[in-house]
Amino acid sequence: MEVILLKDVEKVGLRGEVVNVARGYARNFLLPRKLAQEATPARVAEVRKIDEKRAKNEAKTFEDAQQLSDRLGNVELRFDVKAGPTGSLFGSVTPTDIADQLWEKHKVRVDRRKIAVDTIKRIGRYQVPIELFQDVTTEVRTLVVPEGGELPPEEQLEAMEAAERAEEERAAEQKRELDLDALDAAAAAQDPQVSGEGEIQPTADDVAGELPADDFDRALDAEPSEHAEQA
Repeated sequence: MEVILLKDVEKVGLRGEVVNVARGYARNFLLPRKLAQEATPARVAEVRKIDEKRAKNEAKTFEDAQQLSDRLGNVELRFDVKAGPTGSLFGSVTPTDIADQLWEKHKVRVDRRKIAVDTIKRIGRYQVPIELFQDVTTEVRTLVVPEGGELPPEEQLEAMEAAERAEEERAAEQKRELDLDALDAAAAAQDPQVSGEGEIQPTADDVAGELPADDFDRALDAEPSEHAEQA
């Protein structure tokens, strides 16, 4: 099923792109979450028109790209975002966000597909590579800043990220332990020789090994009468 993405979707495409996805994925995920809309002929034509208009504002020659590279070398982008105490974003900064800000604030058009950065999910200072033309690549300074604040020093950012990794590792270890406990409990429940408390119950062979032969024979002879009395 063809849809037009309304937002960047990781491993699917960028906002405004027409992509072909499984019908169930579109109906159950993309469309209800307003991440995409159905690609009708009229909507596709509108997207194509926007792409063509954008292309007219991008570097057309090697010389154009070099001039644009010099200009972008003096540009600093800033995104004020909601973030948690360890620096993780409540959301992300995407290549489309970067391209949009370059146009809105600096009137520079770049191909979003040529912005060589993964989706940014932490506050920090970034150098974002952008391919402007064949053999012409520049880096744009980009700040991802906690909303209402400023970026801490680089050492503190690294400590925050390390603390988050350590917490994730602890959580993963706890989950592994819980999974192992669940497996042990399931195995105990399936073994008829294991009690509810996990203690091994003696079998007839075990009893035979512990009692003298005469006592063991008497114990076996007594079992039917004991059961009958209980009945």
